[in-house]
Amino acid sequence: MTSKIDIVSNKKYYPFIKWVGGKRGLLNQILPLFPKEFNNYYEPFVGSGAVFFKLFSRRALKNKKVVLSDINAELINSYNIVKNNPFELINQLEIYKEQHSKEFYYQIRELDRKEDYNKLSSLEKAIRFIYLNKTCFNGLYRVNKKGYFNTPIGSYKNPNIADHNMILSASEALQNVTIKHQSFKEVLKEAKKDDLVYFDPPYYPLNDTSNFTSYDSNCFLEEEQFELFELFEKLSNMGVKVVQSNSDTEFIKDLYKNYDIQIVNANRFINSKSNKRGKITEVLIRNYK
Repeated sequence: MTSKIDIVSNKKYYPFIKWVGGKRGLLNQILPLFPKEFNNYYEPFVGSGAVFFKLFSRRALKNKKVVLSDINAELINSYNIVKNNPFELINQLEIYKEQHSKEFYYQIRELDRKEDYNKLSSLEKAIRFIYLNKTCFNGLYRVNKKGYFNTPIGSYKNPNIADHNMILSASEALQNVTIKHQSFKEVLKEAKKDDLVYFDPPYYPLNDTSNFTSYDSNCFLEEEQFELFELFEKLSNMGVKVVQSNSDTEFIKDLYKNYDIQIVNANRFINSKSNKRGKITEVLIRNYK
């Protein structure tokens, strides 16, 4: 039975998952660069939703239409379960927490290789998704060419698998939000003048070895970056306010040279070599000043 959240005493709202490229550590830098006034809000690469949850915490989305979307079906399914069925989700995650071990992790990870995987309920898929997210290496959602999740287990002593407060507060924040499994291109059909669209796509690689550009079985390379640029221009011509995060590369800066580009300081956490993790710059691109 579906349960609804009415009110939660905790009025700070945070992502219920970890996500590579998530903006939680950059919010104090990027949100002051967002427009102070806008109508509806669209986030087509929602990921962990850090920007959405912060805007919601600040009451900046009050009485506005909000649409969160992503091409990752497993991610969007989990958002819907958190929104509509948080209590049973928490109960089942508690069971997974009790069973957690290296053997159990790989047993759950292997489920998408089995023929009957699609017979799992939406709730069961969300439980698996969140469990793997909380216990895999750095929360890295990565799949192979067949679409099978293949991130190894992380080295956590006590992972917070069933975070009650986080899930319940996230559920409250999502109650009046439209959640969609779709391509980023679909925002063109929905956004109107003075709406705000925030793009946080898989970043353009910094170099030839920085090739992690896919959070599902679809790649996001140069061709897709050009498609995103064309969409950015179309939305701009419609009077939509558009903000985009991306890598600080000559390719991106040249592509968006006619728009406002701000440099943002970030941390790199995903690298097999520890000496290549640390401070890095990103760009925040705006079609307004």
